[in-house]
Amino acid sequence: MLEKCRNAKERWGGVSDIIDHWLEERQELISAFVHLPEQPADNGLAAQVERFCELLVDYLSSGHFEVYEQLLREGSEFDDGSVEEAQLLFPRIQISTDAALDFNDQYATAEILTVKLIKEMANDLSALGEKLEERFELEDRMIEVLHTSHSDLVEATENSEA
Repeated sequence: MLEKCRNAKERWGGVSDIIDHWLEERQELISAFVHLPEQPADNGLAAQVERFCELLVDYLSSGHFEVYEQLLREGSEFDDGSVEEAQLLFPRIQISTDAALDFNDQYATAEILTVKLIKEMANDLSALGEKLEERFELEDRMIEVLHTSHSDLVEATENSEA
């Protein structure tokens, strides 16, 4: 057990940095989301929507192709059922991924935002916000299950070695 924890610290010490960076991306995404409805409905709005969509897709990609993968690897090292618990979260997270990608497909490349499209976007943005809120809660739960719950074991091992 001690050797497993020691190896885990060596292998997973960087996971915290990955998570921290990802959570910073989340903050930037939330900020863009909150400020998007405040943008004037002029030619600059399309650029702001495009930027929001870029942040959205980057955040999703980081989660799916970097963070989740690292968290699952870390959780599997402890073989304590955390991976199984986390895997139950993925289908629920996927719902928000699909909604976000649909939003991106609909609005990221819109060069001209008509009044009708802006109205539709406002409704879609509201629905996306609800999906993202649920996603963030699920992702926080995944971090708790796969990373934070093991950090105490890794830290205890470090302290006992000192």
